[in-house]
Amino acid sequence: MTAALSIQEQQQFATAEEKLKSLERLDDGAGKQWNWFTIRTILTSGAGFFTDSYDVFIINLVTPMLGFVYYAHNGNKIPSDIEGILKGMASVGTLIGQLVFGFMGDIFGRKIYGLELMIIILGTINCATSASAIRGVSAIGFLGLWRFILGIGVGGDYPMSATITSEWSSAGRRGMMMALIFSMQGIGNLAAAIVTLILLAIFKNAIIADVMNLDYVWRLCIGLGAVPAVATIYLRFTMPESPRYALNVQHDVEAAAAAKGQQASDELVKQYTKVEEKRDHWAEFRAYFSQWKHFKVLLGTSLSWFLLDVAFYGIGLNNTYVLSAIGYSNKDTPFETLWANTVGQIIITCLGSVPGYYLTVFLIERWGRRPIQIMGFAVCTVLFAILAGAYYKLRDEALPAFIFIFTLCQLFMNFGANSTTFIIPGEVFPTKVRASAHGISAASGKAGAILAAFAFNVLVDIGSTKKGEHAFLPQTLGIFAAVMFLGLVVTLLWIPESKGKDLEEFEEGYIAPVAMASGSSGNSSVQDEAILHDANSGAAQKV
Repeated sequence: MTAALSIQEQQQFATAEEKLKSLERLDDGAGKQWNWFTIRTILTSGAGFFTDSYDVFIINLVTPMLGFVYYAHNGNKIPSDIEGILKGMASVGTLIGQLVFGFMGDIFGRKIYGLELMIIILGTINCATSASAIRGVSAIGFLGLWRFILGIGVGGDYPMSATITSEWSSAGRRGMMMALIFSMQGIGNLAAAIVTLILLAIFKNAIIADVMNLDYVWRLCIGLGAVPAVATIYLRFTMPESPRYALNVQHDVEAAAAAKGQQASDELVKQYTKVEEKRDHWAEFRAYFSQWKHFKVLLGTSLSWFLLDVAFYGIGLNNTYVLSAIGYSNKDTPFETLWANTVGQIIITCLGSVPGYYLTVFLIERWGRRPIQIMGFAVCTVLFAILAGAYYKLRDEALPAFIFIFTLCQLFMNFGANSTTFIIPGEVFPTKVRASAHGISAASGKAGAILAAFAFNVLVDIGSTKKGEHAFLPQTLGIFAAVMFLGLVVTLLWIPESKGKDLEEFEEGYIAPVAMASGSSGNSSVQDEAILHDANSGAAQKV
């Protein structure tokens, strides 16, 4: 049913909106001060991303150990096809988890937060205890299976944590909050390397005496990833429903107010009719994204994340390959090789990944999301092109310069698209499809990660005449440069800016206060504004 709003109704709508804004304040300082709930949100969601990153990237340090333990007959290296599957299974699970939890978050509400962490704990423990059957599936086979299960939980964390953090933050610091939580990926990556280094030091003599003692090390490396997940599971299950979901989707003003410890006024309650009937989320989703103006934004967030992750995971899951190819980790003994791999990972993470994340945290509210993403893609295009074009000269004559440029790539992926592709989809869609759209965008990124995980190990060995030569690595870096350039193009075409905007501005029924003021003075264009009420949800949509 379509109906035009009278001037009086528009003014009532504006009044309700102003009251809603007061309801959405995080604290007495209108969201400008830190309170316990803000800190709790950061701890709860941040610990999840710490765990996600630890669990995903620990495999980069563990696979060389698995080579020594299970593949002595193959030169102590896991075959490329098996290694690709082992690294890629978590990404396949993550893609599924992102889609499933994204849609579940919109259908059932944000209260399902915590289920994904249960899956992560289950998957992590079983990865650490993978063992071979007497006949049939090997320990590597079971490890791949449980990394798939682990990935489902990791994937669920993306849309749920992004949506909850976005909806509990004020406009002036929402990007910073989301960037701060996402930055825990860098800390998790660093922690994985530090834990590995500590365990290698503890087991040094045992490894030197018998390399098979690495079986203890890799299991402990993986298993310790469950500790932060267990520590925060109570906080996740006791998170209240998002007030924005309660208000904009369920139209339950009282529940929205209660979530923030407030009491809704009678006047505000009258503006919203609580939705009692079952919503048809699929119909809402189709109706919203059947419009090109909305679909192109989803296309932009999805494609930019896909292109970013082709390079980000191609490099991130295979740092040891690059370190080996340039000769950094080519040592005489298993212990020395693993130690050099781990130290190299720490150097790259400390100099590149972690600073990149925190540059985003400090600058995203000043520069905006879109400029940072454009900058990240542009700089990475140039850096990967330099590495590809001058690979052999840098490797043979200027190794420190190679490592420096390679580290800069890590920095500008994180102070760039790796952070913003996570933040933007959590802001630029209305509440009723926010988690679903973020899940689709994140799953598109994971499709890029899967492509990188399965293809990188095979691609870099094209033309190689001996193990570990990685003859096609320069060309692979050139492919990454082209991919980064495509990401730049997509960002310029379809990514909007959300800096400083209240999430209400992305709701379909939003009417700007300026337009309201004009309407009260007799502006005919505002008088002609019509609102289409969805039959299933009662959500307002401009037509």
